[in-house]
Amino acid sequence: MTQAERNELQVLACKVRLGVIDAVYGAKSGHPGGSLSAADLFTYLYFRELRVDPANPKKDVRDRFVLSKGHTAPGLYSALSLRGFFPREDLPTLRHIGSYLQGHPNMNTTPGIDMSTGSLGQGISTACGMALGAKMKGSDERVYTLLGDGEIQEGQVWEAMMFAAHNNLDNLVVVIDNNGLQIDGRVADVMSPYPIKEKCEAFGFEVVEIDGHDFDQIEAAFQKAKTVKGKPFAIVMKTTKGKGVSFMEDQAGWHGKAPNAEEYEIAMNELKAHLAELEAL
Repeated sequence: MTQAERNELQVLACKVRLGVIDAVYGAKSGHPGGSLSAADLFTYLYFRELRVDPANPKKDVRDRFVLSKGHTAPGLYSALSLRGFFPREDLPTLRHIGSYLQGHPNMNTTPGIDMSTGSLGQGISTACGMALGAKMKGSDERVYTLLGDGEIQEGQVWEAMMFAAHNNLDNLVVVIDNNGLQIDGRVADVMSPYPIKEKCEAFGFEVVEIDGHDFDQIEAAFQKAKTVKGKPFAIVMKTTKGKGVSFMEDQAGWHGKAPNAEEYEIAMNELKAHLAELEAL
Protein backbone atom coordinates (compact mmCIF):
# COMPACT_ATOMS: atom_id res chain seq x y z
CA MET A 1 0.00 0.00 0.00
CA THR A 2 1.38 3.40 -0.96
CA GLN A 3 1.41 6.34 1.40
CA ALA A 4 -1.21 8.06 -0.76
CA GLU A 5 -3.51 5.03 -0.55
CA ARG A 6 -2.98 4.76 3.19
CA ASN A 7 -3.75 8.44 3.67
CA GLU A 8 -6.90 8.16 1.56
CA LEU A 9 -8.18 5.34 3.77
CA GLN A 10 -7.35 7.31 6.91
CA VAL A 11 -9.34 10.27 5.58
CA LEU A 12 -12.30 8.02 4.78
CA ALA A 13 -12.13 6.36 8.21
CA CYS A 14 -12.22 9.76 9.90
CA LYS A 15 -15.31 10.61 7.85
CA VAL A 16 -16.87 7.31 8.93
CA ARG A 17 -16.26 8.30 12.56
CA LEU A 18 -17.82 11.72 11.97
CA GLY A 19 -20.90 9.94 10.59
CA VAL A 20 -21.08 7.73 13.69
CA ILE A 21 -21.21 10.75 15.99
CA ASP A 22 -23.78 12.50 13.81
CA ALA A 23 -25.97 9.40 13.78
CA VAL A 24 -25.99 8.62 17.51
CA TYR A 25 -26.40 12.29 18.40
CA GLY A 26 -29.37 12.54 16.03
CA ALA A 27 -30.88 9.42 17.59
CA LYS A 28 -30.09 10.49 21.17
CA SER A 29 -29.19 6.81 21.61
CA GLY A 30 -27.09 4.12 19.99
CA HIS A 31 -23.69 2.49 20.24
CA PRO A 32 -20.74 4.76 19.42
CA GLY A 33 -17.93 2.86 21.19
CA GLY A 34 -17.82 -0.28 19.07
CA SER A 35 -18.76 1.63 15.92
CA LEU A 36 -15.69 3.80 16.35
CA SER A 37 -13.38 0.89 17.13
CA ALA A 38 -14.43 -0.86 13.91
CA ALA A 39 -14.44 2.25 11.69
CA ASP A 40 -11.13 1.39 10.03
CA LEU A 41 -12.37 -2.12 9.29
CA PHE A 42 -15.63 -0.80 7.79
CA THR A 43 -13.61 1.62 5.68
CA TYR A 44 -11.28 -1.03 4.33
CA LEU A 45 -14.11 -3.44 3.56
CA TYR A 46 -16.22 -1.00 1.57
CA PHE A 47 -13.45 0.90 -0.19
CA ARG A 48 -10.87 -1.84 -0.87
CA GLU A 49 -12.15 -5.34 -0.23
CA LEU A 50 -15.80 -6.04 -1.00
CA ARG A 51 -17.10 -6.52 -4.52
CA VAL A 52 -20.31 -4.53 -4.16
CA ASP A 53 -22.20 -2.03 -6.29
CA PRO A 54 -24.06 0.88 -4.60
CA ALA A 55 -26.12 1.30 -7.78
CA ASN A 56 -27.24 -2.34 -7.57
CA PRO A 57 -27.07 -3.45 -3.91
CA LYS A 58 -28.86 -6.74 -4.58
CA LYS A 59 -26.65 -7.74 -7.50
CA ASP A 60 -26.70 -11.53 -7.63
CA VAL A 61 -22.94 -12.07 -7.77
CA ARG A 62 -21.41 -9.98 -5.02
CA ASP A 63 -19.47 -10.41 -1.80
CA ARG A 64 -21.51 -10.41 1.41
CA PHE A 65 -20.93 -8.74 4.76
CA VAL A 66 -22.79 -9.68 7.93
CA LEU A 67 -22.52 -7.37 10.94
CA SER A 68 -22.87 -10.00 13.63
CA LYS A 69 -22.40 -7.36 16.35
CA GLY A 70 -25.44 -5.59 14.96
CA HIS A 71 -25.61 -2.85 17.59
CA THR A 72 -22.65 -1.14 15.88
CA ALA A 73 -24.89 -0.32 12.93
CA PRO A 74 -23.98 3.41 13.12
CA GLY A 75 -20.47 2.55 11.92
CA LEU A 76 -21.75 0.37 9.11
CA TYR A 77 -24.35 2.94 8.06
CA SER A 78 -21.72 5.67 7.98
CA ALA A 79 -19.47 3.58 5.73
CA LEU A 80 -22.37 2.62 3.45
CA SER A 81 -23.44 6.25 3.07
CA LEU A 82 -19.88 7.31 2.29
CA ARG A 83 -19.70 4.57 -0.34
CA GLY A 84 -22.89 5.89 -1.96
CA PHE A 85 -25.56 3.38 -0.92
CA PHE A 86 -27.82 6.12 0.49
CA PRO A 87 -27.67 9.86 1.31
CA ARG A 88 -25.24 10.81 4.05
CA GLU A 89 -27.66 13.43 5.39
CA ASP A 90 -29.98 10.60 6.46
CA LEU A 91 -27.58 9.39 9.18
CA PRO A 92 -29.12 11.59 11.94
CA THR A 93 -32.47 9.82 11.38
CA LEU A 94 -30.97 6.76 13.09
CA ARG A 95 -33.57 4.99 15.25
CA HIS A 96 -36.31 7.50 14.43
CA ILE A 97 -39.80 6.18 13.80
CA GLY A 98 -40.21 5.71 10.07
CA SER A 99 -36.49 5.82 9.33
CA TYR A 100 -34.90 3.03 7.31
CA LEU A 101 -31.82 3.34 9.53
CA GLN A 102 -32.90 1.40 12.60
CA GLY A 103 -30.81 0.61 15.68
CA HIS A 104 -29.84 -2.75 14.20
CA PRO A 105 -29.38 -3.53 10.49
CA ASN A 106 -32.53 -4.36 8.53
CA MET A 107 -31.97 -6.00 5.15
CA ASN A 108 -35.56 -5.25 4.11
CA THR A 109 -35.24 -1.47 4.36
CA THR A 110 -31.59 -0.46 4.16
CA PRO A 111 -29.61 -0.56 0.89
CA GLY A 112 -26.37 -2.51 1.23
CA ILE A 113 -27.42 -4.61 4.24
CA ASP A 114 -27.08 -8.32 3.47
CA MET A 115 -28.53 -9.65 6.72
CA SER A 116 -30.72 -8.33 9.53
CA THR A 117 -28.82 -8.74 12.79
CA GLY A 118 -29.11 -7.80 16.43
CA SER A 119 -29.27 -10.96 18.52
CA LEU A 120 -25.61 -11.49 19.36
CA GLY A 121 -24.03 -14.73 18.21
CA GLN A 122 -26.38 -15.35 15.31
CA GLY A 123 -24.75 -13.33 12.53
CA ILE A 124 -21.80 -15.67 12.13
CA SER A 125 -24.18 -18.60 11.63
CA THR A 126 -25.86 -16.74 8.77
CA ALA A 127 -22.48 -15.90 7.28
CA CYS A 128 -21.58 -19.60 7.35
CA GLY A 129 -24.79 -20.41 5.49
CA MET A 130 -24.04 -17.76 2.88
CA ALA A 131 -20.51 -19.09 2.40
CA LEU A 132 -21.74 -22.68 2.04
CA GLY A 133 -24.44 -21.54 -0.38
CA ALA A 134 -21.86 -19.78 -2.54
CA LYS A 135 -19.79 -22.96 -2.68
CA MET A 136 -22.79 -25.10 -3.53
CA LYS A 137 -23.63 -22.93 -6.53
CA GLY A 138 -20.01 -22.76 -7.65
CA SER A 139 -19.66 -19.02 -7.12
CA ASP A 140 -16.47 -17.20 -6.20
CA GLU A 141 -18.38 -14.89 -3.83
CA ARG A 142 -16.68 -14.29 -0.50
CA VAL A 143 -18.43 -13.75 2.83
CA TYR A 144 -17.22 -11.56 5.69
CA THR A 145 -18.60 -11.16 9.18
CA LEU A 146 -17.65 -8.95 12.13
CA LEU A 147 -18.07 -10.08 15.73
CA GLY A 148 -17.40 -8.35 19.02
CA ASP A 149 -15.11 -9.89 21.63
CA GLY A 150 -17.98 -9.78 24.11
CA GLU A 151 -20.20 -11.46 21.53
CA ILE A 152 -17.95 -14.52 21.35
CA GLN A 153 -19.07 -15.38 24.89
CA GLU A 154 -22.14 -16.79 23.09
CA GLY A 155 -22.04 -20.54 22.53
CA GLN A 156 -23.65 -20.33 19.10
CA VAL A 157 -20.52 -18.59 17.83
CA TRP A 158 -18.42 -21.68 18.47
CA GLU A 159 -21.01 -24.02 16.96
CA ALA A 160 -20.84 -21.88 13.82
CA MET A 161 -17.05 -22.02 13.83
CA MET A 162 -17.17 -25.82 14.02
CA PHE A 163 -19.60 -25.78 11.08
CA ALA A 164 -17.30 -23.50 9.07
CA ALA A 165 -14.26 -25.71 9.59
CA HIS A 166 -16.20 -28.93 9.03
CA ASN A 167 -17.42 -27.62 5.67
CA ASN A 168 -14.02 -26.21 4.62
CA LEU A 169 -15.43 -22.72 4.13
CA ASP A 170 -12.32 -21.06 2.75
CA ASN A 171 -14.51 -18.31 1.28
CA LEU A 172 -15.43 -17.13 4.81
CA VAL A 173 -13.54 -14.46 6.77
CA VAL A 174 -14.50 -13.98 10.42
CA VAL A 175 -13.25 -10.74 11.99
CA ILE A 176 -13.28 -10.32 15.78
CA ASP A 177 -13.11 -6.77 17.12
CA ASN A 178 -11.00 -7.20 20.25
CA ASN A 179 -11.49 -3.81 21.89
CA GLY A 180 -11.54 -5.42 25.33
CA LEU A 181 -14.81 -3.88 26.51
CA GLN A 182 -18.48 -4.78 26.59
CA ILE A 183 -21.52 -3.13 28.14
CA ASP A 184 -20.75 -4.40 31.65
CA GLY A 185 -17.02 -3.68 31.66
CA ARG A 186 -13.87 -5.47 30.55
CA VAL A 187 -14.49 -8.72 28.70
CA ALA A 188 -11.73 -10.36 30.72
CA ASP A 189 -13.67 -9.61 33.90
CA VAL A 190 -17.20 -10.37 32.68
CA MET A 191 -16.46 -13.70 30.97
CA SER A 192 -12.97 -13.98 29.56
CA PRO A 193 -12.82 -15.13 25.93
CA TYR A 194 -9.03 -15.41 25.99
CA PRO A 195 -6.95 -16.75 24.38
CA ILE A 196 -8.97 -15.87 21.28
CA LYS A 197 -6.42 -16.75 18.59
CA GLU A 198 -5.69 -20.17 20.04
CA LYS A 199 -9.39 -20.96 20.44
CA CYS A 200 -10.11 -20.08 16.82
CA GLU A 201 -7.18 -22.25 15.72
CA ALA A 202 -8.47 -25.14 17.83
CA PHE A 203 -11.81 -24.83 16.04
CA GLY A 204 -10.09 -25.28 12.68
CA PHE A 205 -9.44 -21.71 11.51
CA GLU A 206 -6.34 -20.14 10.03
CA VAL A 207 -5.85 -17.06 12.24
CA VAL A 208 -3.90 -13.80 12.25
CA GLU A 209 -3.75 -11.12 14.94
CA ILE A 210 -3.45 -7.50 13.84
CA ASP A 211 -3.69 -3.89 14.94
CA GLY A 212 -7.19 -3.03 13.72
CA HIS A 213 -6.24 0.62 13.24
CA ASP A 214 -3.26 -0.10 10.94
CA PHE A 215 -4.34 -0.25 7.30
CA ASP A 216 -1.16 -2.02 6.20
CA GLN A 217 -1.87 -4.84 8.67
CA ILE A 218 -5.54 -4.93 7.69
CA GLU A 219 -4.62 -5.24 4.01
CA ALA A 220 -2.03 -7.94 4.68
CA ALA A 221 -4.58 -9.97 6.64
CA PHE A 222 -7.21 -9.83 3.90
CA GLN A 223 -4.65 -10.65 1.24
CA LYS A 224 -3.50 -13.68 3.25
CA ALA A 225 -7.11 -14.82 3.65
CA LYS A 226 -7.38 -15.21 -0.12
CA THR A 227 -4.41 -17.59 -0.18
CA VAL A 228 -5.74 -19.99 2.46
CA LYS A 229 -7.47 -23.04 0.99
CA GLY A 230 -9.53 -25.73 2.67
CA LYS A 231 -10.27 -23.89 5.91
CA PRO A 232 -11.97 -20.69 7.08
CA PHE A 233 -9.97 -17.61 8.04
CA ALA A 234 -10.18 -15.45 11.16
CA ILE A 235 -8.75 -12.01 11.87
CA VAL A 236 -8.44 -11.03 15.52
CA MET A 237 -7.98 -7.27 15.49
CA LYS A 238 -6.87 -5.37 18.54
CA THR A 239 -8.66 -2.04 18.67
CA THR A 240 -9.51 0.82 21.02
CA LYS A 241 -13.18 1.22 21.85
CA GLY A 242 -14.28 4.77 21.06
CA LYS A 243 -11.24 5.32 18.83
CA GLY A 244 -10.88 8.90 17.59
CA VAL A 245 -12.85 10.67 20.33
CA SER A 246 -10.63 11.33 23.35
CA PHE A 247 -13.24 11.07 26.10
CA MET A 248 -14.79 7.92 24.62
CA GLU A 249 -11.59 5.94 24.14
CA ASP A 250 -11.32 2.76 26.23
CA GLN A 251 -14.39 3.68 28.27
CA ALA A 252 -17.06 0.99 28.74
CA GLY A 253 -19.60 3.70 29.55
CA TRP A 254 -19.61 4.72 25.88
CA HIS A 255 -20.67 1.27 24.73
CA GLY A 256 -24.29 2.29 24.32
CA LYS A 257 -25.09 5.96 24.91
CA ALA A 258 -25.21 9.12 22.86
CA PRO A 259 -23.29 12.33 23.54
CA ASN A 260 -25.11 15.39 24.83
CA ALA A 261 -24.84 18.71 22.97
CA GLU A 262 -21.57 19.72 24.65
CA GLU A 263 -20.00 16.29 24.15
CA TYR A 264 -21.17 16.25 20.55
CA GLU A 265 -19.36 19.52 19.83
CA ILE A 266 -16.16 18.28 21.46
CA ALA A 267 -16.25 15.00 19.54
CA MET A 268 -16.99 16.63 16.19
CA ASN A 269 -14.32 19.29 16.69
CA GLU A 270 -11.70 16.65 17.53
CA LEU A 271 -12.56 14.56 14.49
CA LYS A 272 -12.76 17.56 12.16
CA ALA A 273 -9.34 18.75 13.37
CA HIS A 274 -7.90 15.31 12.69
CA LEU A 275 -9.55 15.23 9.27
CA ALA A 276 -8.01 18.59 8.40
CA GLU A 277 -4.58 17.28 9.40
CA LEU A 278 -5.01 14.20 7.23
CA GLU A 279 -6.26 16.17 4.23
CA ALA A 280 -3.27 18.51 4.51
CA LEU A 281 -0.79 15.67 4.10
